[in-house]
Amino acid sequence: MASRRDQIRMTEEELHAFLQEQRTVIVATTGPNGRPHLMPLWYVADAGELRGWTFAKSQKARNLERDPRATLQLESGVEYGELRGAMLECDVEVERDVERVESYGDALVDRYGGGSPEMKDFFRAQAPKRVGLRFRPTRAVTWDHRKLGGTY
Repeated sequence: MASRRDQIRMTEEELHAFLQEQRTVIVATTGPNGRPHLMPLWYVADAGELRGWTFAKSQKARNLERDPRATLQLESGVEYGELRGAMLECDVEVERDVERVESYGDALVDRYGGGSPEMKDFFRAQAPKRVGLRFRPTRAVTWDHRKLGGTY
């Protein structure tokens, strides 16, 4: 008989669909005092990676420049039998090239702003003050309690 852990684990396809469905990821980096620094981030999931952007002077960006590792968490559900989520341990690439950072912004507008040309112009104007973040998962832990069929 499979363990409970094995019963609730998402397949790769389920994880991909879950990442497409969710809207915000919580990013945990290591702060300057060694404690976790947790912040929400909009993202685009693409080919097994997640991309987002943040202000270059943000604590998150400074933390990732010092230590390019992060743990991401996404979750949904209210009742125990609905809980789904993923924890992704990631290596992170901080992108500073303005044209590439613009492309991160464009992708975010496509996902969250319906591809609005006006919003793309607004985001492109912000690109010189931003950095792109590319999260490459090295380990994933997933759960989908719906697979338990109401039994615990």
